Amino acid sequence: MQDIFTDTIQQLSTANIISPRLEARILLAHILGCTPSEIVSNVELNSEQYTQLQVLLQRRLNHEPLDKITGRREFYKYTFYTSNDVLSPRPDTEILVEEALKIIHINKNVYILDLGTGSGCIIATLLAERPYAQGVAVDISANALQVAQKNAIALEIDERLQLIQADWFSADFATQLNAKFDILVTNPPYIPSAEINTLAPEVKDHDPLLALDGGADGFASYRRIAEIAPILLKKSGYILLEAGYNQAEDIARIFTAQGLQLKSIVRDLAGIKRCVILQK
Repeated sequence: MQDIFTDTIQQLSTANIISPRLEARILLAHILGCTPSEIVSNVELNSEQYTQLQVLLQRRLNHEPLDKITGRREFYKYTFYTSNDVLSPRPDTEILVEEALKIIHINKNVYILDLGTGSGCIIATLLAERPYAQGVAVDISANALQVAQKNAIALEIDERLQLIQADWFSADFATQLNAKFDILVTNPPYIPSAEINTLAPEVKDHDPLLALDGGADGFASYRRIAEIAPILLKKSGYILLEAGYNQAEDIARIFTAQGLQLKSIVRDLAGIKRCVILQK
């Protein structure tokens, strides 16, 4: 008779789940209250735990994202709470974090703005890594901000982070913030509206539409942020933006047209131009 671990792996593999062995470990560790590395083979579950596994496994076989099932996701060095109200943190976004950390001196007081914070994974990581930094995180979703607040408390950076519910498309947005920032970071929605239905079910059915839909061409939020960035940034301040596939050069042009200077475009591990960095 197959052990539970092997059977879970096979079911995930049959459903074309990427990394079935890792995901089986995460699911079982979630149920047993241990770390995934402790799950090797011959896992023993009581009847209640086995029933829980079947329920959670069926959700994953239906392509609900693993982090929306367990309520947590690893990002950079940390574990973040997630929910259906926030975009699942992605490894691609770690590129933006790494580039921002290169700019932020560890002993300097800097003021960081995160637009469309979602789970707060970007700003919370930056503040956790840079103890003298302070930040403001903005999102249009009150539910997303609740998740971001939970993560800020978990990482013990909540006293250095202000959360604001606001819409950057509002005419008075910059006035509403009434501050100047050393660094602006953002992973805005950038999927063209017509392409959303072509995305994987894990994304289109479980990530919030607000975090995905970038308008007809995918650049609606970039255009708006480019308009307000010169107002929000201090002199010589930086802006770092995540870009979708084949978007980086267009994003750079949108921002240089507003007077910002392109510093670099950084590729992710797959070779995609993922992070656009500009300076006022």
